[in-house]
Amino acid sequence: MPKPKKTWNEKLQDDKGLPKVAPIPEKFIKSWGTGTFVIGAPREVDVLMQRVRKGRVTTINDLREALARKHETNTACPVTTGIFAWIAAHAAAESAAGGARRITPYWRILKLGGELNPKYPGGIGELKELLEAEGHTVVQKGKRSFVKDFEKKVATCEDLLKA
Repeated sequence: MPKPKKTWNEKLQDDKGLPKVAPIPEKFIKSWGTGTFVIGAPREVDVLMQRVRKGRVTTINDLREALARKHETNTACPVTTGIFAWIAAHAAAESAAGGARRITPYWRILKLGGELNPKYPGGIGELKELLEAEGHTVVQKGKRSFVKDFEKKVATCEDLLKA
């Protein structure tokens, strides 16, 4: 009998021995620099995402910077940070579908340059609706969507690290 699939919330709770700090591998020194990096735990990324208040936005890179500062490393892994934000987004949508009223505001987490993440629950249409309901203006450039003047509304690394 096949093992039942984990829910998004179960995936979010599974830290898999993380966070983990390690030296930056040789093959990444050119793009990441030297020193150490952290692979944060999924729940750590979720907590940072929860700290982005209504009317504000942040980017995956800001989440990475906050993780790096928290763990006193030079950087945080971009791949796992993005994956864990994606898991947190789906866990939040799963909780909302189950009736939860307070969920992680995943729609406030943008890609580099203020771009909406089409892989988040609801896709661009729902993300745009949620962001515009909070006072943001979403503009389309080609096939991609961006929060206009997002830099003026970014929750900084310092904001994310406040308990």
